[in-house]
Amino acid sequence: MNLILADDQFRDQLLPFAFTRPVADIRVGILTIRRKWEMLLKIPQGTSGSLTAFYLAGRFPLSQGHDCLLINGAILPDVNIINEILSLKSNQQLVWKGRLVAAMLNRDMLVQKDHVLPFPELETVPLVAIPDFLNNVWEIFSKNDIALRTDFQLLTIGRRSADISSSNQTIHSEQIFLEPGAKVEYAILNASAGPIYIGNDAEVMEGCMVRGPFALGENAVLKMGAKVYGATTIGPGSKVGGEVSNSVIFANSNKAHDGFLGNSVIGEWCNLGADTNNSNLKNNYSEVKIWDYLTSDYKGTGLQFCGLFMGDHSKCGINTMFNTGTVVGVFANVFGAGFPEKFIPSFSWGGTGESEVFLLDKAIALAEKVMARRNVVMTEVDKSILSRLFMMQIKPTSDN
Repeated sequence: MNLILADDQFRDQLLPFAFTRPVADIRVGILTIRRKWEMLLKIPQGTSGSLTAFYLAGRFPLSQGHDCLLINGAILPDVNIINEILSLKSNQQLVWKGRLVAAMLNRDMLVQKDHVLPFPELETVPLVAIPDFLNNVWEIFSKNDIALRTDFQLLTIGRRSADISSSNQTIHSEQIFLEPGAKVEYAILNASAGPIYIGNDAEVMEGCMVRGPFALGENAVLKMGAKVYGATTIGPGSKVGGEVSNSVIFANSNKAHDGFLGNSVIGEWCNLGADTNNSNLKNNYSEVKIWDYLTSDYKGTGLQFCGLFMGDHSKCGINTMFNTGTVVGVFANVFGAGFPEKFIPSFSWGGTGESEVFLLDKAIALAEKVMARRNVVMTEVDKSILSRLFMMQIKPTSDN
């Protein structure tokens, strides 16, 4: 099956994370949306394609093959919606309230520059199941509880956990799963409120206290004495310490020291300086508003608890204090006394008071150094995406 996961007209509601990836490559639960679909549809990992923003196409191309199954990349899969999608015939599509769910079509229709979703030329068949779309950035953490439980079942069904060392204190150990190579010693693992998943070669250091649902990705590290409340996901290669609650940290990011992170989403290749804290509750307990890239204004989330959203390759200095509902773009370097602004644009250098522009050549140089620490090479395609993002958002006016 030639599977293509498509961004639609609502992808900008998932900025800043959609700046650097198709929506399907957002992590919610243990897995990215793409990997969920690949596993459930029995597609080899990494073989699905993307219909996404033009500047991302070099890194996330359309997959090969003439006929294809196209699925909206913002949909979190479940059995009911999968059954209806697999019932589609050629040149048919499923639509929910004017929004494309899935289509079975000829790949040639997708190479046109101006595709319209849903496809006006396809037959629309009735949809019974209600699709679960990832509509807003805060849903990455607010839907993480259910997604963690679903992914845990998908990854562990019919399998046996690696042995859990007797040095640990465990509650409901049947809901704790360690992949091969996982290291957990002298920790407290409480799975009474939800499952705990520890990935391949990940490490939970001594003194950690974890309440599920929780996932620690492959080669990730939970540092000594960390306190983690569910529903929290720490992505592959990330290193996390301090106190974390109901947050999603994508791959290869660091929150290595003490400090509180709650009801937040942190992208890839980010670094939170020592004793960084975020507020996730306003003093008057009112609804939290966050920056909306579409309207260039703040919009309500409907949430009382809502913290920090930080795009890929952004960083902050030690003792940074993020206010409730702060949004940080990509490739921002945040530092300075006091609270930073609640919206920090991409390629910012500063964050409290007036900021300068983080120039492109310096952003690339820093990203190369950071990625090399994980033995990852920044490719020319990566640099091209970064250059296009810079040109789309910034007119350099100063040096740093």
